[in-house]
Amino acid sequence: MRLRGRRGSQNIEDRRRSGARSGGKAAPIGGVGLLLVLAIGYFAGIDVTPLLQQGGAPQQTQTRQVSAQDERAAEFSSQVLATTEQVWGQIFPQQVGRDYTPPTLVLYADVTQSPCGGASGATGPFYCPADKKAYLDTAFFATLSSQLGARGDFAAAYVIAHEVAHHVQNELGILGQVHQARQRSNQTEANALTVRLELQADCLSGVWARSVKGLLEPGDIEEALNAARMIGDDHLQKRAGRVPQPHTFTHGTSAQRASWFAKGFKSGTINTCDTFSARRL
Repeated sequence: MRLRGRRGSQNIEDRRRSGARSGGKAAPIGGVGLLLVLAIGYFAGIDVTPLLQQGGAPQQTQTRQVSAQDERAAEFSSQVLATTEQVWGQIFPQQVGRDYTPPTLVLYADVTQSPCGGASGATGPFYCPADKKAYLDTAFFATLSSQLGARGDFAAAYVIAHEVAHHVQNELGILGQVHQARQRSNQTEANALTVRLELQADCLSGVWARSVKGLLEPGDIEEALNAARMIGDDHLQKRAGRVPQPHTFTHGTSAQRASWFAKGFKSGTINTCDTFSARRL
């Protein structure tokens, strides 16, 4: 992805040099990030109940050193975030009929706090609708490449775009609607709703990717599609030594994730991403 010389976003909150040694519960809403737990042998899914939850306060703080690699990752994250601001800032007036309010990206190291609960490196990137902020430990990029097999800078950019897509859903009122529907559902039905929520975020990430085509390099879209496949529920359950169990899926299969990203990329429109009306995912 051609980002050299591109401006960074001003909507960055940098907590990498200080943070909590211990905190509350792990943040339960996330996009790509929570699947890391599956990859190392656990199972967890997205829950949108953080819309109404509050986390605990940190107990201790510490000062950290930030490496040159982390600084590069932070600059990259800021530049990618800026592209999402530009893209959705144009799309919202055109397709939604109102202005777009961008989220803040919180950069942290190891542990931090949010209104949705505590976050750690194991939690991975997540979006908290309560404060409209996305949270990212930049060390996750290395994990994405080395442990999850999703290599390349555009795979990392897709991670950020996916969390911003959750913010887009929040701005459109979709997160709140899904939360209410989940409250009326049993666990299997709630999981199915969350799958549609995640696949829509993948599709919206594709809409973003189409709008930054001028920044793409050969192979970038393939990197994003590979990342989507590597974090499919079926793939991660197999990797964790489990037989895939569709009723437990919370993000969609590898094929579904890649397919919905591709749909968004091909169309460039929000309406194409209506996974909730789709008969087949």
